[in-house]
Amino acid sequence: MTPTASILLVDDDLCLAESLAQWLMTRGYAVEVAGSLADAKSMLNRVSFELLLTDLRLGDADGLELVRQVRRCHPQTASLVMTGYATTEITVGAVRAGAFDVLSKPVPDQALLSAIRRATGHPTLLDQNERLRQQLEARMGKENIISQDGRMLEIFRIVDSVADARVSVLITGENGTGKSMIARAIHNRSRRKNGPFIEVACGALPDNLLESELFGHIAGAYTGAVADRQGKFELAHGGTLFLDEIGTATPALQVKLLRVLQEFQFEPLGGNQTRTVDTRVILATNEDLATAVASGRFRQDLYYRVNVVEISLPALRDRPGDIPLLVDHVLEKIGRAGGRRTEGFDAAAMAIMQRYSWPGNIRQLENVVERAVLLGRNLYLSVDDLSPELVAEVLAEPTPAWPVGQLDADGGDAADGGAGSAGGNRLRGALAEPERQIILRTLRDQHWNRSATAQQLGINRTTLYKKMKRLGLDDPSVRYSRCDR
Repeated sequence: MTPTASILLVDDDLCLAESLAQWLMTRGYAVEVAGSLADAKSMLNRVSFELLLTDLRLGDADGLELVRQVRRCHPQTASLVMTGYATTEITVGAVRAGAFDVLSKPVPDQALLSAIRRATGHPTLLDQNERLRQQLEARMGKENIISQDGRMLEIFRIVDSVADARVSVLITGENGTGKSMIARAIHNRSRRKNGPFIEVACGALPDNLLESELFGHIAGAYTGAVADRQGKFELAHGGTLFLDEIGTATPALQVKLLRVLQEFQFEPLGGNQTRTVDTRVILATNEDLATAVASGRFRQDLYYRVNVVEISLPALRDRPGDIPLLVDHVLEKIGRAGGRRTEGFDAAAMAIMQRYSWPGNIRQLENVVERAVLLGRNLYLSVDDLSPELVAEVLAEPTPAWPVGQLDADGGDAADGGAGSAGGNRLRGALAEPERQIILRTLRDQHWNRSATAQQLGINRTTLYKKMKRLGLDDPSVRYSRCDR
C-alpha cells in the first residue's frame, strides 16, 4: 500500500505511541515514533514529514515548543496536538503556536483520521491561496492588502473569481476594515484595470448633491447649476464606480440606482435625455442591509440587485494574527516617508495590541503605530508608547486561568507565587516567540556579546541571562545553528 502521508508521532508513553503508530500504518500512513522532545527535534532535522502528531506534555517538556519549531523550520509540515486536559486557553495557545488543531484524549478513531486528512490537505490549500495572493499583489501592489488570515485568503479567491464579471458586488464590514482596498483589488484584477476607478462616499453629501454627483445635471436644474455637468456614472464609463455607505441612500435615489444597475441607463438631474453607460458598480456598507430592508429603509428589490455577490470583511479584532504583519507594514511605510526608524514593538506591546478590540480597525491601528513612533524614545517601542486607552482596555480584562507551570511575560513561573502571579499580571501568557526573536536578532547583531546585547535592549545583564535561559537561547547549539531550535 502506498503511504498517503508521512507522520511523526511524538509521545512519552512509548507503549501507547507504538500501538497508535501500528494502527495508523494499517490505515496507509508512514509513521515514525519519537519518545521525547530531543528525539523529535533530531528526527525533524533528518527527515521531512507531512504531519507532526504530538502530545502536549512530553515529560517535563512542552509539546508546543516542538510545534513552534515546526512552524519556523518546517513550514510545509502541519501540526496536530493531543491533550487529555484541553481548555480554551490551551487550545488558543496551541493554535497561536502553529497547531492546525487540538484533539482531546482519548481521540475517537474517526475523529483522528478526519483531523489527519484535514491537516495534511491544509498545505495544498495554503499554497493555492498564496498563489492567488501573489497574483493579486502583482496587479495591485503588496502595500494594499496585508493578511495571512484564512478568511482574508478566501476573500482573495472571491476577488479573483468575480473580477471580470459585470455583476454588482456588495462589500460589508465595519469602518476601517479595508472595503475600499478590496474594491480597488477587484478593479485592478479585471479587464477594466486601465479604465477609471471612481469612489463616492454616499454619506458625505446631501441628498440633492449626491444625485447630481452620481448622475450629473443640466444647466438650470437647480440654483447654482450654471452649466451641464457629467456625473460619476458617466465619468466611470469603461471602468469601476465604487459607492461607499450605500445604506444612506434616500428612497428616491434608490429607485434611480435600481434602474441604472438593471439597465445601465439614467437621465441627468433636470434632463430628459436617456444616457447609457458601461460602468461596473461595486457597493459597500457598514450597515446590516437585511435589517434595513425589514424596517423599510432600504428597497428589497435593490437589495437583491446589489447583493449578487457579498464580500464580508472580518474586523481586525477577529484576525489578531495579522496585527504583527500590519504593524511591520506601517513601520516600513513610516520609514520610507522619512520618519523615525525603530526596531518595532517588544513582545509585551505586541501582545497588548493583539488583545485590543480595535473599534476603528486598520485605520485606528495605523494611527496608534504612528503615535508610538512619534513619541517613542527607545530603539524598541514598548507598552509605555501605546495609547493609554488601548492599554487600559486590555488591562481591564479578567486574568485568564493559565495552565500550571506556564511562564509569564517577565520570565517567572505563573505557579511560583511570584510578583507576576500575585499581581494578576494581565500580560501573563504573552507569546514568548516574539521576545525570543528580538533577543536572538540582537545577540546576532552584537556577535553574541551579552553585555552589548543587554545595553542595546535596555535591560541589565542578569535579566538578559534569565531571559536567554527561559527562551532556550543559552544553548550553544543555537549560536551555530542555521535554524532556531
